Amino acid sequence: MSERADDRGRPLASAAVIVWLNGTHGVGKTTTSALVQQLLPDARVLDAEKVGETLMDISPGLPSTDNFQHWPPWRPLVVETARRVLDYTGGTLVMPMTVLVEEYWREISTGLAAHGIPVRHFVLHADQDTLRGRIERAHAVPSPFRLAYLEPYAEAARTWLHREAEVVDTAHLTPDQVAARIAGSVLA
Repeated sequence: MSERADDRGRPLASAAVIVWLNGTHGVGKTTTSALVQQLLPDARVLDAEKVGETLMDISPGLPSTDNFQHWPPWRPLVVETARRVLDYTGGTLVMPMTVLVEEYWREISTGLAAHGIPVRHFVLHADQDTLRGRIERAHAVPSPFRLAYLEPYAEAARTWLHREAEVVDTAHLTPDQVAARIAGSVLA
């Protein structure tokens, strides 16, 4: 499918929307985002982690933290990056990114809303045993980083996250089924 272009060859933006895939590490956000992108017209994947990686490359480094999301520039840069991409391309941005701090989610979602960008927020969920098994099977040595997020995810799910999103329980679904469910909801 070719994109519409202006007289300078620049793409014309179509209606913009963000499909945000949230959930803990190891639940399948990256895999699902690629599959959802294939099912939605004019969709692209933008991994907000890449914004964090850019900040991690600053030399000398920013103040030490265990999570780049704690750096105040990360959240507005995610909003601005998504806005600029959508201004240029239109269509759908599928954004796989774990955000477990309610204040951070509010800052991002409010920033996107201020630019008139609708967000479909999905949480990919699985019970703790399923998540632990996936993490352990994905690596010869289970990732302590991924395992460390199981309890913060459970706490966020209990206190705010599941109220803020459409929850898709992935425990008994294939990645293709999860993607089809999300794409179907977005297109409905």
